[in-house]
Formats: sequence, structure tokens, C-alpha cells
Amino acid sequence: MSVLLVLVAGAVSFYVIVYYSVFRGAKCLSSVKLQGKTAIVTGSNTGIGKATALDLAKRGARVILACRSKERAEAAAFDIRRESGNSQVVFMQLDLASLKSVRSFAKTFLKTEPRLDILINNAGVMGPGRTEEGFSMAFGVNHLGHFLLTNLLLERLQQCGPSRVVTVTGLLYRFGNIDFPLLASKKDLVPGQFTWHKFQAYCHSKLCNVLFTRELANRLQGTKVTCYTLHPGVIYTDLCRNLSLWLQLLMMPFAKLFFLDPEGGAQTTLHCALQEGIEPLSGRYYSNCVLQQVGAKGRDDALAKKLWEYLDTIYAWSAPPSGNTHNVPDNTTLWDEAGVPVKTHTGRTCKLPTQRSQAQGHAPRIFCEATVLTTEPPCSLYI
Repeated sequence: MSVLLVLVAGAVSFYVIVYYSVFRGAKCLSSVKLQGKTAIVTGSNTGIGKATALDLAKRGARVILACRSKERAEAAAFDIRRESGNSQVVFMQLDLASLKSVRSFAKTFLKTEPRLDILINNAGVMGPGRTEEGFSMAFGVNHLGHFLLTNLLLERLQQCGPSRVVTVTGLLYRFGNIDFPLLASKKDLVPGQFTWHKFQAYCHSKLCNVLFTRELANRLQGTKVTCYTLHPGVIYTDLCRNLSLWLQLLMMPFAKLFFLDPEGGAQTTLHCALQEGIEPLSGRYYSNCVLQQVGAKGRDDALAKKLWEYLDTIYAWSAPPSGNTHNVPDNTTLWDEAGVPVKTHTGRTCKLPTQRSQAQGHAPRIFCEATVLTTEPPCSLYI
């Protein structure tokens, strides 16, 4: 009996040591209040997104829950309003697996919300499937959707500066890679849809997040917008809900014992969004509320720029830089992405980039609020 007690005590001690030294995360120590500020948190109806939104609401911010499921997001908004005592928590529909939905969200937000101080790109998936435009789900949701969303909202962020863009990545970015020929031919970063490929796709998308933040910081130098990326820790959430049942069952006991809960997982996100004095560290990577050195691929400025320009030039999704545009005259005929003619009119701000690289053979993009139009009917390469 005494031997058994010793073994049990040893096991408990080992668990406590491992949990507190390896898995348990630090806590955001910022006491910043956010009255009069507005924040968007994607994927905030559950997990660390919901925990992040709750903390921001408790600090007095107006919080936009940008989520796909109306039912789940409205339930989350109700919970957050009740627990925080803050009535300024609202749902806006956003499906990151549809670039049309991303544009619609941005258009609605820009029309109805005068401020944007914090954008938290939190949503993420690991699993099979394709986006509305045919991209793999992991790449499309984890990177492309947030890439477009951030660019569409950049001007508002600049107007409300100092402001921040926080993108949740993960330690698995270290196993990521970017195969541009495969991306061009398959709209994917992996060649198949087996379980290993799903894991690889997730790793690749997380590397894209790190590179995106690095290049965004380079492009925002001299502005009042700063950006950060982070590893939230090993967290027990429903991120892997799209994995097979046997994999979920295999992970569950270990996750319950060792992984952080959503509140613990939100701490580094909150640190990056709120901590004063980290503005000179824009573009950097945090883990456990501490600045961390990223791996060599995550520091590759040439790769970061290539990825951005690949999306920007081939698909031309990002908004034009502020201060480098001129207005399109009223009653000009333009075309939307479906080839439908659209007339500009007074009161609709349409901007044509003065200097902007365009895909070969493509008409220049016109940016009307959050809608992309062209000076000629779009060819088949447009998405």
C-alpha cells in the first residue's frame, strides 16, 4: 500500500512539475482600459477567441464578434455581455472560407462602425475541405481570409491610430513551408488530403501568418499601426473539431491533463493587443507573453515579400495604400468580379491606385469602399 501511495504521489508531483514548467502559460499584466475603443475578434464564439473577447469587453471596449455561425456567435455575445456587464458586444457575420463574405463583412463594418482600434485575427481550422474559391480550408481560412480582411480594414486602423493587428499563429509554423508552384496549380500547399497532409497544411498556414505579420510591419513603418503574431500555447479548444473521431478521442485525455484552458490561451493575444511599450517591436513574435525569436523561415523577409506580392499581384486582393490614390470620376462604368457593370456615383468613395503592380493582362483594380471593381470586364483568372 505504501509503495502505491509513493507511486501516486510521484505521478502527481511529475504532473504538477510538467504542467507548471512547460504547459501553464503566463498572464497578461496590462491594466489598460478600453472605453471608447473598438475591437474585432475573429472566431470569437468559442475557445480563446471568446476568452479574448470577454477580457476586452471587461475593459470597456466595443467588441465585434466576427464569426460564421450566427446562432453560436449570438449565444457567445449574450454570455459575454452578461459576464462583463458591457452591452457593447455585437455579432457580425464573417465566413473566412468565403472571400465574398470577407468583403461583405468589411463593407458592413466600415459603413456602421466609426472606429477600429484592435483587429485580432484569431480564427483557425485544421481539417479537410475547400473554401468557396477552391482553396484548401486551412490555407484559405487561416491565412487568405485574414490577409484580405486586414487589408480591407487597414485604412480605418490608420485613421484611428495608434492601433494594432494581432494574428494568432502557433509553434507549428516551424514545420511549415510554402510551395508556390503547388499553390498556383492546386490552390493548396499540400498535394493530398490524408491526415498527414491536413497537419502539414495547418503548419504551412501558420508560417504564412508569421510571414504576413513580418511583411505587414515593414509596409506599415512610419504609421501608427503596429502588428504582432503569437503562439498562444498548447490549448484545449475545438480547433481540431474537423479531425476524425478516433484522433479526437486519442488526444482528449492528454489534452484534458496538460493543455491550457481558453482563458490561459488568450493571455499572449491580450498581451500583444494591450501591452504598452511594445510598439517598436512591430512584426515580432510572442509566446507566453514574452518576445521570442522566430525560426529562420519565419525571419525570411524575401519570402514574406514574395508571399504578399504573389497574393497581391496575381489575385490583387489587398486595398491600395493610403495617400497613393486618386478618386474615380462619378458616372464611370466599372465592372465587379462577376462581370456586372457598376456606375460610380456621388457619395461612393472609389479610389484608383496611382502606382500599383497589376497581374499581366489584367485591368487595374478600383477600390470602392470594400468592393473591388475593374475598368474592364474581368477575365477568367479573377476570383
